[in-house]
Amino acid sequence: MNTPEKIKVFLVDDDALFLKSLKIEFLEHAGFAIETYATGELCMKSLSHNPDVIILDYQLNSIEKDAMNGMETLDKIKSYNPDIPVVMLSSQDKIDVAINCMHHRAFDYVVKSETAFIRLQKIITTIFRYKKMEKELNWYMDRM
Repeated sequence: MNTPEKIKVFLVDDDALFLKSLKIEFLEHAGFAIETYATGELCMKSLSHNPDVIILDYQLNSIEKDAMNGMETLDKIKSYNPDIPVVMLSSQDKIDVAINCMHHRAFDYVVKSETAFIRLQKIITTIFRYKKMEKELNWYMDRM
């Protein structure tokens, strides 16, 4: 019997404590395959692992000052594969930051808070609903 593959999520954040707690939440409550990275550079090196979704910190360069920030990493991910959905995470609750992320082709923007995990889970569900509808539409169009 075929078991469906788990959704592979990359978590990219330079805040080790937040990264660990988010990973635990996803493993305990969502059953996803999780890979974590502390820098955008490490995430980029692992894109060949074919993540289904990337959750990416907006700042991302507080530990290593010359590391890529979240926006630079987002742009490089989209250059590598524009179809990978990227959800930006930030402690900044500013509309202009969120709009800027969307202009750089982020799928969504989530403010780091006690409800961030629930929002992320809902966003990932939405992403896979869209992907399923797209597959069904393509299947239908191929038969016409």
